[in-house]
Amino acid sequence: MAAEMNPLSRHGVSAHARLQAWRESPLRLIAYELKIGLPLCSAIALFLTIVFNDSFLDNLVFSLCIGLMIQGLIEVGRIALAAWLLRRRQAGAGEGGEGGEGGDAALHNSWPGWPLMLPWILLSVVLGYTVGSLLASALTGHQHLQRLFFGASLRPLAIIGSLVIVVSTGTSYLFYVRGRMAAFESAAAAASRAAAETQLKLLQSQLEPHMLFNTLANLRVLIGLDPPQAQAMLDRLIAFLRRTLAATRNERHALADEFEALGDYLALMGVRMGARLQPRLELPAELRGVPVPPLLLQPLVENAIKHGLEPQVEGGRLEVQAQRAGDRLRLRVRDTGVGLSAAAANAGTQFGLHQVRERLATLYGTRAQFTLLPAADGEGGAEALIELPLEPAP
Repeated sequence: MAAEMNPLSRHGVSAHARLQAWRESPLRLIAYELKIGLPLCSAIALFLTIVFNDSFLDNLVFSLCIGLMIQGLIEVGRIALAAWLLRRRQAGAGEGGEGGEGGDAALHNSWPGWPLMLPWILLSVVLGYTVGSLLASALTGHQHLQRLFFGASLRPLAIIGSLVIVVSTGTSYLFYVRGRMAAFESAAAAASRAAAETQLKLLQSQLEPHMLFNTLANLRVLIGLDPPQAQAMLDRLIAFLRRTLAATRNERHALADEFEALGDYLALMGVRMGARLQPRLELPAELRGVPVPPLLLQPLVENAIKHGLEPQVEGGRLEVQAQRAGDRLRLRVRDTGVGLSAAAANAGTQFGLHQVRERLATLYGTRAQFTLLPAADGEGGAEALIELPLEPAP
């Protein structure tokens, strides 16, 4: 709920989050600063060597000291100013004030906006230029270079000062653009996740009434043929719904819960089919806590019963098995029914199979596979196989 109530969360990475990330990982920020600053400072040193005919090494030391000092001050100020503005905006929102989309967007990725950044850049240039020149002079021992960089002559000072201001502003703009791109990418990823979640909810909302409709249709037939059996089936249906409806409101549940729901459903179908249905569930103990999407296997079991076993007078076996294959989870639903060729003639729309494919594609993309093939053991029937990444148990 907090993410929905906070408008800043829509822009991906907030200034406060960026400030916290900078505090937690300053070396990564320093590495990026050096990646940008070293080539620029080297280019400036080469330019000054050509213009003033001085030592490149000494110019490089001065350029590095001044340039990195200025950029460090700019970055610290940028993050601090953005965090300060963010706290003010949040305090205003807490007191009933309105943040506004434009102001919120200006704070994304720790950017306080040019009205504050331009004065801070100029102040950083003055402070960084002064401190950096003194530091470089102390390191090199060349006082004449300190005077060159620190203002003994107006022309060199004007050239160097203009160059430093232009480079500092350009570098700041580079960080600004990079931050905006990162924020937009984060917002796009969040929108993509939201769309996927919406699609999953739609698929699941279609699957639940489909399963319930089929079960009630079977119950209606049984009421006319065998009322006591219909009463027993209704009791099983109540137990099944009590277990599954709560689970379907979650994105994941334990594989053990999925198998227990299947046990309820197979008991429900066993009331109507009797000895014609011979179920077997195999779930290794080490896989019981593995998270899977709710109602992932139930449509496959329902399809195997409706299109594989029910059309066959003697019924047959239905096996549901979970296996670990390296870093993959393999789920297998096998029946000894009429087989795919005969089932295809009476398969209708095969709604459940379509929903399984859609959910796997939405949740896992190409990392999950679903296949439906004739059984390969010579006993007839069909086999549905799901393979998906093996996620650790919570």
